Amino acid sequence: MTIANTCVLIAAVMPVLTMGIAKASAATKKRSQGGYDNNDPRGWATKQDGWRARAAAAHSNGFEALPLFVFGVLAAQFAGLDQAHTDHLAMAFIGLRVVYTALYFANIAALRTLVWTAGLAANIAIFAPTLNLPL
Repeated sequence: MTIANTCVLIAAVMPVLTMGIAKASAATKKRSQGGYDNNDPRGWATKQDGWRARAAAAHSNGFEALPLFVFGVLAAQFAGLDQAHTDHLAMAFIGLRVVYTALYFANIAALRTLVWTAGLAANIAIFAPTLNLPL
């Protein structure tokens, strides 16, 4: 397995961990007191505020960013691009996603948007050479 493929796995698991942190923090409360409701997990998430609500948003965004990343890595590998280059960009994407998630939890919106943009740029850089565009 390549480093980039490992990064794909990490990117797929990160949103689950992000939401897991929010759920775990409410596990000791009763459902009637706002504790986690496994019977209605999405409904529970929509009722959250503060950092738990931001964790739910980061969770959703993690899954939204995943298809482009997976496609980029697979396209680069299928096209036979330099694996080391793909690996470096994939690691950069994962690092940016970790920072993005931390900024979401911390409610630092402007910097979070810049980091999200850098993550998008890393994704585009992974598969852009497969398009044979004059960049």
